[in-house]
Parts: sequence; C-alpha cells; structure tokens
Amino acid sequence: MEFTAEQIAGLLQGEIEGDANASVRSMAKIEEGKEGSITFLANPKYEEHIYTTQSTIALVNKSFIPSKTLPSTLTLIKVDDAYAALSKLLSFYDKANQQKFGIEQPSYINDSAQLGENCYVGAFSYIGENVKIGNNVKIYPHSYIGDNVEIGNDCILFSGVKIYHDCIIGNSCTLHAGVVIGADGFGFAPNDANNYQKVPQIGNVLIEDYVEIGANTTIDRATMGSTIIRKGVKLDNLIQVGHNVEIGENTVIAAQTGIAGSTKLGKNMMVGGQVGFGGHIKIADDVKIAGQSGVAQSIVKKGEIVEGTPAFKIGDYKRSYVLFRSLPKMRAQIIELENRIKDNEE
Repeated sequence: MEFTAEQIAGLLQGEIEGDANASVRSMAKIEEGKEGSITFLANPKYEEHIYTTQSTIALVNKSFIPSKTLPSTLTLIKVDDAYAALSKLLSFYDKANQQKFGIEQPSYINDSAQLGENCYVGAFSYIGENVKIGNNVKIYPHSYIGDNVEIGNDCILFSGVKIYHDCIIGNSCTLHAGVVIGADGFGFAPNDANNYQKVPQIGNVLIEDYVEIGANTTIDRATMGSTIIRKGVKLDNLIQVGHNVEIGENTVIAAQTGIAGSTKLGKNMMVGGQVGFGGHIKIADDVKIAGQSGVAQSIVKKGEIVEGTPAFKIGDYKRSYVLFRSLPKMRAQIIELENRIKDNEE
C-alpha cells in the first residue's frame, strides 16, 4: 500500500517539512532506508544516519533541529513523540495489511455455525457445530475451530491455530501460528498395577479481551470448570499453561515458561523466560520473577521480586550468588589457614 506525507501527517497530527505529496510503500530503520520508505529518528544516538538516509520520509520530534544539511529528497514529519508516532503508524500499517475478507475454498463451515460481518476464513480451515464468531474476525488457513466455540469481535487467528470444543475467546484477541487452546490437561491417576488411568478433562478454556498469545503456546482445558486467561494478558511463544490455571489481568510472561495445574497468577505480573511454576500455588499481584527461576511455593507479598531455583528474594539471591562464585577462592584461603594453624601447632 502507498501513503503520502500528507496522509501520514494527518493520521499522526504531524507537521510537514518538505514535499506533502512524497509517497512511501514500506518502512525501514534509519540506517537501512531506501527510496519509497518511511523511517524515524527518536534516539539522538542515530542522528548521524538522518543526514545520509535514502528514505523518502522521516518521523522526527518537533524539537529536532538539524546540525547538518539533510538530503534534498527527504521530507520530515514532525510530531510530539516520534517513537509513539511510529507505534501508532505500525499499528495502522499492520491492520491495513490484514484487511482480508470472505471465505476461501476449500474450507468447511458447519451449517449451524454463526459468522459475523467482515470475517475472513482462510483455505483448509474447519469450523464446527454451533460455533459463534463475532465481527471482523480473521481466521488464517489451516485453522481448526471445534464445536461450541465462541470467538468475540476483532480477533485474529493466524495459520494453524487449534481451538478445541467449548472454549471461549473474548474480543480483540490475537493468537499466533500454532497456538493450541483447550487440549486435555495432564490428568492421570496411578492404579494398583502401576499404570496411569486418564482423568477425563471436561472443562474448557476462557480467554478474556485484549489477550495476545505467541506462536506454539498451549493452554490446557480444565479438568472441571475453566482455565482462565484474564483481560490484557500477553503470552510469549512456547509457553505451557496447565489445566485450571488462572492468569490475572495484564500479566506478561516470556517464552518457554511452564505453569503446572491449578496455579493462580496475580495481576500485573512480569515473568521472565524459562520460569517453572509448581502446581496448586498462588502468586500475588505485581510480582516479578527473573528468568530461569523455579517457583515451587506461593508468593503472598504483593510486588515481590524473586530469582533462583527455588526462587527467593532477588537481593538475597544476588548476595548468595556472589558467595557462590567466590567459593573456590574461599576454599583455597581456608586450606591455607588450616596449614598455618597446623604449622603453628607443630
């Protein structure tokens, strides 16, 4: 798609310095700009590149005053905050690129399914019985929507998303490629023969509004009741969420984290990558957990910051780690002291 400086300035409430009719078709970093692209300058460390960039348009702060001559082909759009303006422009560009409509073939949509207005269903997708899909939903190819699933308005399901039966997705959610919602929880009961008997998982998954789930993340259905992902949660790629877990509003979790069954995470948490949570524990609101930590017990204090395996207060962890790194030196010192004491005794 092609946009002029005048159109972009109107979207961002910016001021044009240069050619209002200058047009762009792509976006680029300032050091990699090419003709027909728009770039931005927000960090002064990159200012030198604006004097050599080949981009056609650059977003800059209103406070920007060039210290050298700018390229004659460059048009500036001055805004209050170039970085915030870029974010808005990227969001607009992304939505413009996803304006797909209609039902591609081959695909299967059960006669009992209800689709809202302006929906897109990609080829080789399957939509089961009694499914309810809201307006402006985009379902990319090779997706599976099981029976009785409900999906709210303005959702995007990228290629290969699988949503098992009875699960509920709220409004404005994004599920990236390979996400699996509602597979069976890991429920097996040992018997006298030392075999494991499967415990049927008859619950579902409930995902509230404005949730984004990264590629190949899996969220298991509840044994009974619901596995719940609250409003505004952001999950990275390759995360495992066990059955009957609840994740509180606006919590963000980085890749390769695993959450065992029936654990409850609070609101506004920040969880680093490769964190492991034990089952049946509760974590308070606003807690921060450093990457590769192992959390085996509940954290009851709001706003706690923890690290380590098992995780404990981050200050204590760092002091302990300093001692751990010093152990070889301390051992040598102890041996030396023992030898001196032995020599004195002799």
